[in-house]
Amino acid sequence: MKIRVSFLSAVSVSALLATPALAEQVRGMGGNDVIITATMLDQQSSETATPVITLADEELVHRRQATLGETLAGLPGVHFDNFGGGASRPVIRGQTAPRVQALSDGANIQDASAISPDHAITTEPLLLRGIEVLRGPAALLYGGSAIGGAINLLDDKVPTAIPAGGISGVAEGRLGTADEERSLVGGLTAGIGPFAFRVEGVHRNSDDYRVPKAFGENHVDGSYNDTSTFSAGGSWIGPDGYLGVAYTRQRSEYGLPGHSHEYEDCHPHGSSLHCGGHGHDDNDHDHDHDHDHDHDHEGVPFVKLRSERFDIRSEYRDPLPGFEKVRFRMSFTDYEHDEIEHDEVATTFRNKAHDLRFELAHKPIAGLRGVFGVQHSRSKFSALGTEAFLPASETTNTALFLMETLQAGPVRLEMAARHEWQKIETSLGREASHRPFSVSGAAIWDLGGDYSAALSLARSQRAPNVQELYARGVHLATNTYEMGTATLGKETGKSIDLTFRKTAGATTFTIGAYHQDFDDYIFANTLDTFEDFRLIRYTAADATFTGVDGQIRHQLSPNLAVSVFGDYVRGKLKDDLGDLPRIPAGRLGVHADGGIGPLTAEVEYYHVFEQGHIAAFESRTPGYDMLNATIAYKIDLGPLADAELFVRGTNLTNELAFNHASFIKNASPLRGRNVTFGLRTTF
Repeated sequence: MKIRVSFLSAVSVSALLATPALAEQVRGMGGNDVIITATMLDQQSSETATPVITLADEELVHRRQATLGETLAGLPGVHFDNFGGGASRPVIRGQTAPRVQALSDGANIQDASAISPDHAITTEPLLLRGIEVLRGPAALLYGGSAIGGAINLLDDKVPTAIPAGGISGVAEGRLGTADEERSLVGGLTAGIGPFAFRVEGVHRNSDDYRVPKAFGENHVDGSYNDTSTFSAGGSWIGPDGYLGVAYTRQRSEYGLPGHSHEYEDCHPHGSSLHCGGHGHDDNDHDHDHDHDHDHDHEGVPFVKLRSERFDIRSEYRDPLPGFEKVRFRMSFTDYEHDEIEHDEVATTFRNKAHDLRFELAHKPIAGLRGVFGVQHSRSKFSALGTEAFLPASETTNTALFLMETLQAGPVRLEMAARHEWQKIETSLGREASHRPFSVSGAAIWDLGGDYSAALSLARSQRAPNVQELYARGVHLATNTYEMGTATLGKETGKSIDLTFRKTAGATTFTIGAYHQDFDDYIFANTLDTFEDFRLIRYTAADATFTGVDGQIRHQLSPNLAVSVFGDYVRGKLKDDLGDLPRIPAGRLGVHADGGIGPLTAEVEYYHVFEQGHIAAFESRTPGYDMLNATIAYKIDLGPLADAELFVRGTNLTNELAFNHASFIKNASPLRGRNVTFGLRTTF
């Protein structure tokens, strides 16, 4: 006991608690019962209240792209807001940052991706072993930044077990045709006594990606992406747990399509936009939204990104009487990127941050099992240069949260709550403090015959961020002049989720319907436009999100299965004030997968419908069809090693497709026909 108590003391720095991440394994768009890694309660997917997708194994290997949003796009309920080939963020049930939080094994990823869609999420999909996509109330315990969902990224940079035989590793090479991608991946874990050490890295080069000629050009200027990521870590591993540390460095250079200085002199006059000598105030400027775009192949601005991160992770079983497990996460991030134009640094964004999380799972008490914990994070953010539309700021957030479960006959009950204290201080001498409180309850009925129904209710709150409060200036990446509103308060969302599932047998399915009712929903309200440039003010108004997503899978034979999947969400303001901007259109598709011996194959087709529910100053986005396919062949290299050769084709019909969720949809359509060749070996 003395050793266990000293171990606990060594790691019990103030920190956060993991959410009840409820997951559903997606393999060929089908479902398997898996243990959820983001919860300490060892729940299986059939025990969860709200469906969450887990992407892992070969399915993840085949789907991985250079950016996180593009990797996840196509999963039920998940879209993305692409910004060329260097940056894209996931859109979950119609919402993205700052309401969708990216996590590294439960710890916050502290970068600048929530500020703008042209800022990359600093993760490397090619180094991930799994991704958990949390939707709805499942993400409540991660805080206000996850009020719309959370993406939990699982990696191997901190070893948690001694490899069999003392050493294990992975190597992978990839070639892509649409952007001439050339990627190399490698990782090695070695064990020496109770210690394990890990080194891994990725080097990727890709050019501007090609698009159908109907776009007017055969590629998107500035859509290239060159990235290198390196990580080294080590752990002490005992019979009851581990304690490890890792260092990760990422360097990236990628272009910014659609970036233009044509409007850099635009500024507001009240709620109207004045653009230099265009005579806006004299009512003679032209609101022509159909003017031709000049695609300049030279002088496209680009980002040079540098990120360094330290992670400390620990997990220990039976740390004290009455407790099952303790888990600890701590991270330190030093992030910086330069936006470079004509070989000169125009703007520099910096973020120095730390995040601490501590969680403790107790043993059953009168049938109750639960987890409680504390989180503390601090972020020092600054922007310097011509597009410094945000003041330097320091944001501090501290939270307490709790989750409890109770099995009552065929019904399992869940309750979770989180209380936050957030404070923002700026270089302008202004500050804001908020205290969001969120609570949720759920019931899961076992209906027998592998059928279940789940009902989740939640009341979630989010505090405004520094951008929504204090933005002021031109933001050319999104062709906007942004104005914050310093008097904004908390937004409150009341949600209901209803999920039906069948988890075994030849036919399985997961179908979910949801409704979110927001009071004081904060959004970028367009006040005026000049050509493609918009004047926006962050405004609070009541809004609703209503939707459905899911999939039905049928095993036709031991070697062949077929699935139907789809999603739809409608986001709109109340009182007939119109639709919310950049809400993805509905989608419906079919997927087939099968295999014989070492050979496996899958093909999927889906249709994205036209988006006609548009906000003020938005344009309709036409629908499109997408056809993807994968063929893979496993090679047996002995009892401790294997290899896989795979070919994945996307947009095989080479359709010109525009993404309604993208800020630059007209300047950066989705990539055209692409075939990726990969060879991966593990040992």
